[in-house]
Amino acid sequence: MLAVGTASFGGTNEFFRGLGSAGVDDARRIVDMALEQGANLFDSADVYSGGVAEEYLGRAIAGRRDRVLISTKATFPFGSGPNERGSSRHHLIRQVEGSLKRLGTDYIDLFQLHGFDAFTPVEETLNTLGDLVRAGKIRYAGCSNFSGWHLMKSLAVAEKYNLPRYVAHQAYYSLVGRDYEWELMPLGLDQRVSAVVWSPLGWGRLTGKIRRGSPLPETTRWRNKATSAGGPPIDDEYLYRVVDALDEVARETGKTVPQVALNWLLTRPTVATVIIGARTEEQLRDNFGALGWRLDPAHIAKLDLASARPAAYPYWHQRGVSVINPPPV
Repeated sequence: MLAVGTASFGGTNEFFRGLGSAGVDDARRIVDMALEQGANLFDSADVYSGGVAEEYLGRAIAGRRDRVLISTKATFPFGSGPNERGSSRHHLIRQVEGSLKRLGTDYIDLFQLHGFDAFTPVEETLNTLGDLVRAGKIRYAGCSNFSGWHLMKSLAVAEKYNLPRYVAHQAYYSLVGRDYEWELMPLGLDQRVSAVVWSPLGWGRLTGKIRRGSPLPETTRWRNKATSAGGPPIDDEYLYRVVDALDEVARETGKTVPQVALNWLLTRPTVATVIIGARTEEQLRDNFGALGWRLDPAHIAKLDLASARPAAYPYWHQRGVSVINPPPV
């Protein structure tokens, strides 16, 4: 399943302009195309262009709220005051109310914490989410960018006090970013927490436009220093090794590089949906070409080998005794 991200809606500052600057009419066409392809989940966040992305999404879905699912996020700073960030009761209630207003709806299907707040007790955060669920303002709770212990602690507190349990973890995962597999994937399998994948094309590196010995294309986000600095660090030689394998598989399957990279993700354990974003309708249409077919085992093995990285401790040690601690499958 593919979902559509809205970080490209608005483009009100330098960072988000690097991702795109879709206006309301563009946003409406993107929603139209997604629904035509059978995709009905649209992901946003309060901080995307300072709330403009949520506003544009709300206007794009006006009159058809019953046909879509909305996920959005809060926790990151939304202002300069000490109470305008984090997962405190004050901030979460305020941000949910703001998101509802900007989205033009009275409920959010999936509300996610955008990051872990180490200064607010987990009990306070989950109690607040419970109140928002009972009030009908959110239907399900999730998290994003948590480490394994953040997520496991939250799940344990939820079970202990019968509070909302995170059903989804929005996490970075791609063929050039497989750290998710070390701990978060086994945790997701064990605790039945699905992955909602963000930046599945490695922060724009797996679009088929970046290759060994070639100059950067004019339209890439890597021309924007503010945007490129916000992405995950990747060694160039490693990137080119993965892109070379993607090129081979793309030629053999008759698919594009992004379609192969997305299809690989859709085969992975715990992955429930992959969020795609596009600057143009052509890119969005190409991304939807990742659906309706499956890579064969030989192609998956080639991509797995090219993208393999040495694991950090204790994961490399655990892999040495896989007979008692097998990797996720």
